Amino acid sequence: MLIRELTENNEKLILSSFAKLSVQTKGRERQEQKCSVRTDFQRDRDRIIYSKSFRRLKHKTQVFISPEGDHYRTRLTHTLEVSQIARTIARSMRLNEDLTEAIALGHDLGHTPFGHAGERVLQEVCPLGFLHNEQSVRVVEKLEKECCGLNLTFEVRDGILCHTGEKRAETLEGRIVRFADRIAYINHDIEDAIRGGVISENELPAECLEVLGKTSSKRINNMIVNIAENSTNQNDVRMSEDFGKATDTLRKFMFQNVYIGSIAKQEESKAEHMLRQLYNQLIQMPGLLPKEFSDMIEKEGIHRVVCDYIAGMTDRFAVKVFQSIFIPLSWRILDF
Repeated sequence: MLIRELTENNEKLILSSFAKLSVQTKGRERQEQKCSVRTDFQRDRDRIIYSKSFRRLKHKTQVFISPEGDHYRTRLTHTLEVSQIARTIARSMRLNEDLTEAIALGHDLGHTPFGHAGERVLQEVCPLGFLHNEQSVRVVEKLEKECCGLNLTFEVRDGILCHTGEKRAETLEGRIVRFADRIAYINHDIEDAIRGGVISENELPAECLEVLGKTSSKRINNMIVNIAENSTNQNDVRMSEDFGKATDTLRKFMFQNVYIGSIAKQEESKAEHMLRQLYNQLIQMPGLLPKEFSDMIEKEGIHRVVCDYIAGMTDRFAVKVFQSIFIPLSWRILDF
């Protein structure tokens, strides 16, 4: 018996009846021969980790643009933290940890440079619209591997799409990632905001801390336990009413005091202006696009291609491209 088949049999014996077993996948858009060692969901996880878009997350903003310090989160560290939280919840509920991990690692692959500031610009300037969860699916379906895509399973793509927005994932594993994403960014952004002097610990709403916990680690642990206690052996993923209300209140506090209008956001207008200028210039002069993108224009259209190009940039690459287009180089005569 193959190692993969042993793993698939173990899933049937160990996992909850509500878990999505690897053998139950709806499959891939293009059929492939099965791996002898890894299940389909394990294979998806590995493909995401080895993708270029995953590596680029290292240099994409989470909240703070170009922070002066080595300990602030990036989009990559956020992704890893979401994965850890999601796997812990899945394990406690006896759901498919491999599927959960693959969704978590891929959920932000389509995120823009400069965080949500970049997303706002592309929503504004692109007539086709832009949402980072939809772009993440586009990355794994079309843009990775020289426009061949990663050919992931339906369940992973569905979980990535539904980690935010109005749609709910078909699997409980996908719904876990939605909660894990929120748990991660609320608590870890609080840590970064306090470290950066944007807010103080005393400003956090006391009524939320009474319910969720006084420290970041206690809140994360309590939220994970609360979800497990309220969701295990049920066909849904939920928090208790008091935890859900406290989480929403804490999230609103972060939007009011950190995500919008705080000193941490003072540089965002510059980033937005830069991306807006880049988009408009590339639309007018598509010859500035790299060949692999310009070759896609006839099939995909200029707006989609420029949107793909900018969304895939890291913060520093966006600055570099902007400088190459708009900032004149110094001229000098060689003196022999």
